Amino acid sequence: MNRAIFFEAKSAVVVLSLSMLLLGPSFVRPADSQVDADIFTVVKKPPQPGKRITPFLRYQVEMGWRQDELRKARLRAVRDETELLELQRELRRDLLEDIGGLPEEKTPLNPVITGTLQLEGYRIEKLIFESLPGFKVTALVYVPDGLKKPAPAVIVTCGHSPLAKAFRNYQQISGRLAKRGYVVLCLDPIGQGERSQCWDAGRGESRYNLVCGEHAIIGDLAYIAGASLTRWMVWDGIRAVDYLLTRPEVDGSRISITGTSGGGYQSSHIAALDTRIHAAAPSCYICSLPMRMYNRIFADPDNDSEQDNYRMLSDGIDHAGLLLLIYPRPVVISAAVEDFFPIEGTRETFRQVEAVYRRFGHPERIALTEGYHPHSFSNYNQEFALAFLDRFNNMPVKYDLDSTRILEEKDLWCTKSGQVTLDFPQSRTIFQLIRDYAAEMKKQGPRSLAAEYRGSLYPGIDTWKVTPWQAVPAENEIGVEETGSSELEGYQVSRIVLHHSAMLSLPLLHIFKRNRPADKTLLWIGNRGKLSSADWPTVKKYLDQGYEVVSFDFRGQGEDKLLYTVVSIDDPRLAKVELDRQYYSPLSGVLINYVVNTLLTGRPYFLQMIEDAEIAARYVSLQLGAKKILVSGPGEANRIAGSIAEALPEVELLPSDSPDKVDWSGIVESMREEWPVEYVLPGGVAIH
Repeated sequence: MNRAIFFEAKSAVVVLSLSMLLLGPSFVRPADSQVDADIFTVVKKPPQPGKRITPFLRYQVEMGWRQDELRKARLRAVRDETELLELQRELRRDLLEDIGGLPEEKTPLNPVITGTLQLEGYRIEKLIFESLPGFKVTALVYVPDGLKKPAPAVIVTCGHSPLAKAFRNYQQISGRLAKRGYVVLCLDPIGQGERSQCWDAGRGESRYNLVCGEHAIIGDLAYIAGASLTRWMVWDGIRAVDYLLTRPEVDGSRISITGTSGGGYQSSHIAALDTRIHAAAPSCYICSLPMRMYNRIFADPDNDSEQDNYRMLSDGIDHAGLLLLIYPRPVVISAAVEDFFPIEGTRETFRQVEAVYRRFGHPERIALTEGYHPHSFSNYNQEFALAFLDRFNNMPVKYDLDSTRILEEKDLWCTKSGQVTLDFPQSRTIFQLIRDYAAEMKKQGPRSLAAEYRGSLYPGIDTWKVTPWQAVPAENEIGVEETGSSELEGYQVSRIVLHHSAMLSLPLLHIFKRNRPADKTLLWIGNRGKLSSADWPTVKKYLDQGYEVVSFDFRGQGEDKLLYTVVSIDDPRLAKVELDRQYYSPLSGVLINYVVNTLLTGRPYFLQMIEDAEIAARYVSLQLGAKKILVSGPGEANRIAGSIAEALPEVELLPSDSPDKVDWSGIVESMREEWPVEYVLPGGVAIH
């Protein structure tokens, strides 16, 4: 299966707080305070729980579609095959940069066959090889009986099953290919099958799950190291090609690749980046990324980081770009009409790339088959796809499928224990590889968060005007809507919505003493939600010291939260976790899906939180007349505050005893598995 400020004042100090509130203020009741929580509720009509296309989701997808239009215009501008090949070079360069490149050296594979099974028509060899020194790959090699000359080979990449290569569907297609005369290599992906990277020996299972769970934990760490899990998964596939080339049974000019779902992702990327792949047959993956952005929360919410490479849309790649990197080699796409990969996205992508193959004289080398069923590599699609591979590998074309024997998982173990990390305790893990990669990245020198923030996708907030809201979209300005005010213990609490970016809004509180000009304004932002009634005793101390206080919700949090319990198709237990904890889960939650969407469009959520801070700061400065803005927050909140102050020259960090930096390097160096999903900032380790 495929398978988480601010202001008001006249003369200001800004305090940003990220306390551990999990729900927005409308939904939290104070434990020891009698303060009415509604006083801190800004939005007049709170959204209803359940599935909803939120303004933030629309904003993300619209950004994706705008980038998609630029990609298509770039393709339309290609006049001849020379220009197409130049486009390929640019796409390859950008894709490699987005995934963190590939290892430079092909080290010894050190292959070992740990056992052999004889089945009807073929044998299965149990293989362990090293794609990098000490990094073990478990795989099965299916060798047809009676080969008299080198045969074509197929790499079968596995989708998201805990059993990986031992899952019946992957056994079935591997056996069918072997019976057709192909040598087959079916390998366990990182974090699945015998290659768990988070194995709990005491419990006899992964600390997460072997569907997408480990990919979520590993992939998020890879992002902040400046890479992608894709880097290492593609490298496993490239080294699998290298291994096949050592086999005398294999004709190295006829190596194909196929896989479904996560295997479709792998087969597409491996074929795109390794031109030795003769033909590709990805299943249940090829789509259009803006369409996936729209449906992922509701149809497939499980975080599977490697499938969403940073800047995949903003760099003009998308799935069409992967297929263009395969051109002019043969490629057949299998799709499921009822898939959570929207079929219209598959059809549109196919139309675009098929037009290129046709225009330059290779229409027979690309094909699409659609089965009317949910997510799976059905027999219907297999018949078509395997016949396509037969045709382009000079094999007898068969349209029927052979029966195969399905073995128990344990019978197919390449290791004695069923886990590489148990059999080879000194072997290297993906966490160690990511840590070492990050160390090399840091040698290139530090990067400035301010420069990162004001990169090419910066929306120009520093030029926006602050005006009264006229109930029309406010694009390059900040529209101010007052929604009410209340008295609380001698202080005025004003409730305000700042409308911006055509479809987004920022709920904000301004708390001050009437008729008492303040010489400082305190911006207070709760962790995952603005000021709540539970925070009032702490905030009141600042008010009593003469501060004005401003507090707001980051987009997608607090009152802007989507009140929806996702339903994990990989691990149903996650749906039983209470809403707030699930909302911020790195495995399967609303916020991590928002975060991944922002990565695709090249403007990470972490930077968008700083955008919200800048919007609030402009309101404080231009509307309230603040001359000095400071930012702070208690405990972990101060890490975000420090980043805001680092990125925004008009905001100063208020000194405190709390940590004042997000320690991306520390996260990677300690190989932490879980940390706030808001911190996912590609290449964060290099920011100082």
